[in-house]
Amino acid sequence: MIFSLPARLCSPRSEVKTAVAPLAHEIPPPADDDARAELPEICIEKGTPAFMRTVLALFCGGFATFALLYCVQPMMPLLSHEYGINAAQSSLILSVATGMLAFGLLITGPISDRIGRKPVMVAALFAAALCTIASSMMPSWHGVLIMRALIGLSLSGLAAVAMTYLSEEIHPQHIGLAMGLYIGGNAIGGMSGRLITGVLIDFVSWHTAMLVIGGLALVAAAVFWKILPESRNFRARSLHPRSLLDGFTMHFRDAGLPLLFLEAFVLMGAFVTLFNYIGYRLLAAPYNLDQVFVGLLSVVYLSGIYSSAKIGSLADKLGRRKVLWATIALMFAGLALTMFTPLLLVIVGMLVFTFGFFAAHSVASSWIGRRALTAKGQASSLYLFSYYAGSSIAGTAGGVFWHLGGWNGIGLFIGALLLIALLVALKLAKLPPLGGVKA
Repeated sequence: MIFSLPARLCSPRSEVKTAVAPLAHEIPPPADDDARAELPEICIEKGTPAFMRTVLALFCGGFATFALLYCVQPMMPLLSHEYGINAAQSSLILSVATGMLAFGLLITGPISDRIGRKPVMVAALFAAALCTIASSMMPSWHGVLIMRALIGLSLSGLAAVAMTYLSEEIHPQHIGLAMGLYIGGNAIGGMSGRLITGVLIDFVSWHTAMLVIGGLALVAAAVFWKILPESRNFRARSLHPRSLLDGFTMHFRDAGLPLLFLEAFVLMGAFVTLFNYIGYRLLAAPYNLDQVFVGLLSVVYLSGIYSSAKIGSLADKLGRRKVLWATIALMFAGLALTMFTPLLLVIVGMLVFTFGFFAAHSVASSWIGRRALTAKGQASSLYLFSYYAGSSIAGTAGGVFWHLGGWNGIGLFIGALLLIALLVALKLAKLPPLGGVKA
């Protein structure tokens, strides 16, 4: 549904109980956020039923997105054996999905700017769930890859729009918390997808495991459709090519947005590379772990569930400039621990690395909605295009380093990505915020 009336005419209904935000001049600026030109007159505030419905719906959406994308990671060693392919080739089952997702972001974001946020997200979730069920029935490797590409393309409709929806509908003072809870859904989805398939494939075929994941995603899509409030601050934009080009050009002229896009690429590239190839390491000597145990290690995602909401809220108070670089330093520390041989240190390293990644992603993604003054759907699309392009490109490139240098090669590759991320974060910390507000 497209709301073309001014926001002030969309008075909150009693059953929704959205709170009316103060005017922009009545709200003190956050510690370091880039303030918007103006605030919507109707915002959803923390503590209201509408806030709970929104974060629960987006939590379900994030859950389904990451579960559908990353449920295949524990299967990669099994697929290498079943189809006679190497680690880099097996990683294509994830890379084609994230690659097509990145491509789709350039299309679905602008479409949502025209037809509305909720319709695009609902259609995306149902399509991806159905394609996952279909992928479980594919008889060949190429058929599986085709369905995985369609899954990625479908999920772009939610990934591109969720951040924009939150930045438009949630009060700016609570956007970090809301974004953190959404990303917490990502973390639970990634953990559950890996955990379910990682355990199931030790007892049933990977086809059956995919069927189970697809069914769970259908349930999440139905919940999302039922409880997500309709947009109140959405304004339809033209899909004219000139308008789209102007939006993209404006974002790349900004001093901060291109740096946030680069940050997304290297952070996600580092994260996916670690989890793509850690299974190969732990299944081989000297560990020789069972597939079930490797799958159970997905519980390290619980640290990301906590950090995304906690650090997102902390960034609202202290400022994103002061928090982002510290989360990347945590990722460095986690990577260093995985370089040691004792299994306990490796697991702790995975835990710390995951904590740092989801915290960094929460901070950076919530910064996009603050920095982009207009065409927010396009800004979110560009951020997530970079995010999933990093997953696709670095995730497969890491296979080359695995074959050349084993885990030491992977550590070198991830370390280089994190160094870039840290330098970008320090550069962002020095940028003057929009509107001249001091950090």
